[in-house]
Amino acid sequence: MTGKRRRIYLVLACAIGLGSASALTLMALSDNLVFFLSPSQLAEKAPQGGRAFRLGGLVESGSLYKQTIDGHPQAKFRVSDGAASIEVEYDGILPDLFREGQGAVALGSLRPDGKFRASEVLAKHDESYMPREVADALKKSGHWNPSAGPPPPAATWNTLPTKPGG
Repeated sequence: MTGKRRRIYLVLACAIGLGSASALTLMALSDNLVFFLSPSQLAEKAPQGGRAFRLGGLVESGSLYKQTIDGHPQAKFRVSDGAASIEVEYDGILPDLFREGQGAVALGSLRPDGKFRASEVLAKHDESYMPREVADALKKSGHWNPSAGPPPPAATWNTLPTKPGG
């Protein structure tokens, strides 16, 4: 084997190795990407079955149901962005700041029956905090215009009219 042929084989082997490493890295990154969706975005276009994403909005007043089965806490509640809502099921202890009428973000996936199965639930940390995604969803749905003043109180989000002014 000549030196020229050896260098070509070495360059090809390096290119194949680099290409394989790049492909594996991109596959790992795409598996770990978690998108944020509001209930109205979810109603428009649901993600692929089993795909993990974050669901954010307000916990509807009167929708929280807690129970303990065999010593394991379970919770069911509805999350709304004012235009649409979805039922969420969660096994585990809810955060201390989790309340009806407050903002929440849940990480999980959509089940075939249309319910959201959460593996993690996060609650907002104070009265003035609003997740950026929730603020964007309220603006997009027409329930809040930042130039008109502060957002409506969280406790009223699930009672907002479906159309601005209506």
